Amino acid sequence: MSTNFNKHNMKFLEGRRLRRLRSSAWQRNMVRQNAIVPSDLILPIFIIDGENERSSIKYMPNIERLSVDLAVKRAKLAYQAGIPAVALFPKADESKRNEQASEAINKDNLICRALSEIKSSVPEIGLITDVALDLYTSHGQDGLMRDNIILNDESVDVMVKSALIQAEAGADIIAPSDMMDGRVGAIRIALDESGFEQIPILSYSAKYASSFYGPFREAVGSSSLLKGNKFTYQLDFANSDEAILEIEQDILEGADMIMIKPGMPYLDIIRQAVDRFNIPIFAYQVSGEYSLIEYGAQNGAIDRDSAIFESLMAFKRAGCTGVFTYFALEMAQKLNK
Repeated sequence: MSTNFNKHNMKFLEGRRLRRLRSSAWQRNMVRQNAIVPSDLILPIFIIDGENERSSIKYMPNIERLSVDLAVKRAKLAYQAGIPAVALFPKADESKRNEQASEAINKDNLICRALSEIKSSVPEIGLITDVALDLYTSHGQDGLMRDNIILNDESVDVMVKSALIQAEAGADIIAPSDMMDGRVGAIRIALDESGFEQIPILSYSAKYASSFYGPFREAVGSSSLLKGNKFTYQLDFANSDEAILEIEQDILEGADMIMIKPGMPYLDIIRQAVDRFNIPIFAYQVSGEYSLIEYGAQNGAIDRDSAIFESLMAFKRAGCTGVFTYFALEMAQKLNK
């Protein structure tokens, strides 16, 4: 009986054609496991001072820094395309940077003005803000520094104040990307005690010390200022267990959502997090990933549109709730067509 069963089974396998369901476009669409829709995409926007001002970003083709009035228009386009939220990153004037990152807690700083203007003009779209201090420090580190050591608790104290003024200015989601220990819990307590208990925290829980951030640092003006590296607080790219511990700790401290950054080089981390934690998980397709696709396409090495779509689908296949990507507006508009 066993022999007959095995012969039958082998005969079945010999006749099986896995390509059958790939033979036409309608069949491929019918059995497709994952899909991308505009609401999966979050659009990062770089902000600068001025009016009707825009400036190009080295190594990020087609991406510009925008003055607040132009950022309002970009947010409107994003909303019209079905994008649920934008993430705002200011390029503070170098004269406003110092070792104490005091501009981070200035209630009239660039990010607060942008929040207020966008919230007033496009109230339906979500506004996500970062509280890391590299946007304001004169040394380009994500925290305060003394004797070449990044200070954890002192940095958290400043970030808590920064988070509160952002909430007051109209931020809908606070997204700390600094990787200081304990900052999620401290921010959560401060928000709750100040009447902002409805504002969620999207924590960059697994942010790796990556070589893929270069264009972003130039975009926000920290590249030329950065002293040393960020190895003492961002994750070692050789490790995965450490990422799971960071995510678990942030969830215990009150994170409502988590971010894994960069994206495609860390799909394994995304998958592990999705399998382990029942919480919305986002990925950031970072500036270096964006630039690789753009330059590859410009030089004829890859097809641009299909590479963008494939890269974003990889995040969905890995289990992401959504993706922060500089391709968000373009992709959402194409999806709508």
